[in-house]
Amino acid sequence: MPTFYDPGADAREASEALRGLAHATRTFESPQDLYGVLGDLLSGVRSLKQVLDQLATAHIKNRPHAFDDHGDHTIGSKDALAAADELHQAATLIDQAEERLDAAAGAASRVAWHEVPASEAPTIARWINVVFMQGQEADEVLEMIDADGALAGLNHLKYWDYGDETTSAAMENGYVYDAPPSGPSEHELHDGGYHLAYSHAFAHVALYRIHAVDTVDQLPDDARSLAVPSAPSRARESKRVSWFEPASITAVKRQRGLGL
Repeated sequence: MPTFYDPGADAREASEALRGLAHATRTFESPQDLYGVLGDLLSGVRSLKQVLDQLATAHIKNRPHAFDDHGDHTIGSKDALAAADELHQAATLIDQAEERLDAAAGAASRVAWHEVPASEAPTIARWINVVFMQGQEADEVLEMIDADGALAGLNHLKYWDYGDETTSAAMENGYVYDAPPSGPSEHELHDGGYHLAYSHAFAHVALYRIHAVDTVDQLPDDARSLAVPSAPSRARESKRVSWFEPASITAVKRQRGLGL
């Protein structure tokens, strides 16, 4: 226990406590303990800065009693001043460390620790729309498919895939599917994580990419029940504002009186 009056005894106890903490923090069984440890360390660092400043002041105040081993007061006084200066410098560095530790504690306070690591969290596959073209734009790709094959068209449409940006846009707009939409008179091609759908009769082409969704990000069951079926009927298609508009959005529009 600290004495609050004996600097030597309290310094020894602080040293032992830090040794124990260094040993204990080699592993953390519960990451929820991290924030509490940071908070206590922050308090300790602030106290350490105060201790260093007080040690520097003590060296200056006690200069009249400072001598070297040979009894030279001038040299002893000079070394006391040097020690005080170094202690002030150390306190300044500790002040900077306190700022960084305070920032670390602030960031740590925003972390929500889960029992199951992300690498073990179950995921499911969803298809996101990368690009949809119709009319003249689609005609150019369809001509490429006729000339060089469907794979050439698929690889060409990959240039519209901007990774996370494309995924975010699809998520925000609801262009996410259990299976790539497939309509009448459409041809399809799978290649790796991509799916190409195209139709000469309706003059459109579309590219989809597989995307893994963590269970924490999945839609609830009632929302997933509105997902686009892999092979919708012609009658359902006629009720949609757009064939490639997600069924969930169409349903919401109808409920709000915004759809046809």
